[in-house]
Amino acid sequence: MADQTSFRLPTPLARALSRAARVRGVPKSQLVREALELYLANDEPAAARSPASAKERSAPYIGAVRLDTSALGADPDARMIRQRNWRE
Repeated sequence: MADQTSFRLPTPLARALSRAARVRGVPKSQLVREALELYLANDEPAAARSPASAKERSAPYIGAVRLDTSALGADPDARMIRQRNWRE
């Protein structure tokens, strides 16, 4: 006999599961099994993943923010940022 597991789903997710099962004409439990099999086959469990470093998480944003050079004279924070981070 297979193990039985019970869990609760948020209402929107439960409705989407019911709709998908109805459209495919299969039980909801079959869809959940298929989804879990796919997830576990293609992705290591979230707990085993190493968190991305700050550098990896910020990589898409590097160079996206430009310092307003006209603010350098009036804004001490802008001057500090430029002094600490600017690469000529």
